[in-house]
Amino acid sequence: MPHLEISDLITVTDPLSGARLPVRRGDVVRRLDEAGDPRAARIVAALPAGPDDVLDPLAVDRLMIGVHTELQRLSEELRVGERLVDVLDPLFEAIREIAGRRGRFRLVDIGSGLGYLVRWLASTGALGPNVELIGVDLDAALVAEADRLARAEGLDCRFVHGNAFDLPEVATVYVSTGVLHHFRGPALAEFFEAQADSQALAFCHFDIAATRLAPVGAWMFHRARMRHPLGRHDGVASARRAHSDETLLRAATVPGIRPLLYEPRGLSNPFCTTLRPVLGIRPYLEDPLRQALGRASRRLVGAEQLTRGGPPGHDAAAWSATAGTGAAR
Repeated sequence: MPHLEISDLITVTDPLSGARLPVRRGDVVRRLDEAGDPRAARIVAALPAGPDDVLDPLAVDRLMIGVHTELQRLSEELRVGERLVDVLDPLFEAIREIAGRRGRFRLVDIGSGLGYLVRWLASTGALGPNVELIGVDLDAALVAEADRLARAEGLDCRFVHGNAFDLPEVATVYVSTGVLHHFRGPALAEFFEAQADSQALAFCHFDIAATRLAPVGAWMFHRARMRHPLGRHDGVASARRAHSDETLLRAATVPGIRPLLYEPRGLSNPFCTTLRPVLGIRPYLEDPLRQALGRASRRLVGAEQLTRGGPPGHDAAAWSATAGTGAAR
């Protein structure tokens, strides 16, 4: 049975116009029942709907903002910002090296939600003054709330409702947190291909590490910190839907991009290995990035590790299969 997230089913937008589409409560309940998830079906059945059984959009907006606010608190406790800057700072250092330290660069956060990452980067100045920070999301209510929070906090960043690949400005680096597991099947490779086809120099996408402990850890954290049952349910479902490193590397192997994984340190506490990134960089950026990372560059792994069986703890056959796919493209 597929693991479905309630938030994916109750908030649907037109991918072209970004307009909110009506969602019938009974349709969502039926789909969750068919997926063998009666608990999720009961959560949706309790949501308010009109006489036509269409979910109340204002109630759904309030619910999503509440859940994302709790997610931000969880991100703060897990120090997600610091974890991301551990990779993003050397990446922008490598880009500045290539550009001769001139110009202004732009980070675009895809699926930014309440904009925690963008607002955290703006408040800390972690990437330097010449990096413009933009958050993009298809959910208009989340974008409006992110913009309200940024203005209240006096931050130099902005948020856009729409498609991150339709912005008038050219992105230097695309990033995301917790977005990759929402893409299934061919959509995952198409997501990476869109960035390879853009003028961006790199992408860096963090998602839940697909370890055996991930669902257990997600249950513990979300049970302890999330109040609404939707947040608790979707937090665990996300961990169960997380893509393996092999799947991510295979999907990110697109023309014009050097795909790399940034593996956790060998002695990392598996309960603390919550997020790990897949990077895609223009090939000429690899040497400057490794120099900027220093000793940590040993954590970058690519196709060359496949022939050696991959990094510790990985399935050699799966890595070999990935290598074959990469060579064929």
